[in-house]
Amino acid sequence: MTAPLGERLSAELTFLALCWRVARRDGVTLGFTTHDAPLVAGGLQYDSAPGMTPSAVMASDGLDIDTMEVAGALTADAITAADLQAGRYDGAEVRLFMADWRAPDAGEQRLATGTLGTVSSGSGPDAGFTATLHGASAALGVTLIESYSPECRAELGDRRCRVAMRGRTRRGVVATAIGRRVTIAGLSGAAAAGHGQGRLRVLDGPAAGLDTRITGSDAATLLLDEALALTPGTPVELREGCDKRFATCAGRFANAANFRGEPHVPGGDLLTRFPGA
Repeated sequence: MTAPLGERLSAELTFLALCWRVARRDGVTLGFTTHDAPLVAGGLQYDSAPGMTPSAVMASDGLDIDTMEVAGALTADAITAADLQAGRYDGAEVRLFMADWRAPDAGEQRLATGTLGTVSSGSGPDAGFTATLHGASAALGVTLIESYSPECRAELGDRRCRVAMRGRTRRGVVATAIGRRVTIAGLSGAAAAGHGQGRLRVLDGPAAGLDTRITGSDAATLLLDEALALTPGTPVELREGCDKRFATCAGRFANAANFRGEPHVPGGDLLTRFPGA
């Protein structure tokens, strides 16, 4: 059994290395360590990255929001500026721990866990990156109380909406891509309209694993929330969307019973709807 961190730090000689486990939302998991050689722990190889350094790590039993920063160098085969700009590391889960580099699988001393917040990178050949790590207590600062609105607060197909998504997800290939305007081979104008407020996920190529919201359509052209690195022939997955209006929920999806909005509650403009008010 691995000795506690205090005992290992107070020993005459220490054999500890810092390790980072980064799990991105696109399914890619990376490992980095300050040791001068790669380590393998839990079946994951932690590549040597001695330039990666965390700010002061503080642990407390209070309710304060724990945050820290991790700084490091951009490398061609791991953390690249292109991946940072594409948002691949946004919201990634991170675990920072110390391990004995002689036997990394013997146990670990966890120092911090959380998700990556703001990730920024500098410019120039020797530029690095800085990432903010938000601890679990950061969730306490999020407002969870919903406000009433005429539009639905659920997402199409989630546990509150309950619309079955089978048959509402399709795969295709990109025909043309100009900025945020994308056309899919064989996708008609009517079908494109049904994907408004849905999602487009890239399945191959430089942007594989990234997805973005479809804000609307123009005839058979899909309008994306942000431009992705797409070229003709790139395979993508399309997920239908919903404009969150009650009429759409009842007419298109026959799901009025699960509508999570208040379409009949008067709004702040009630008095302006009638002449002489």
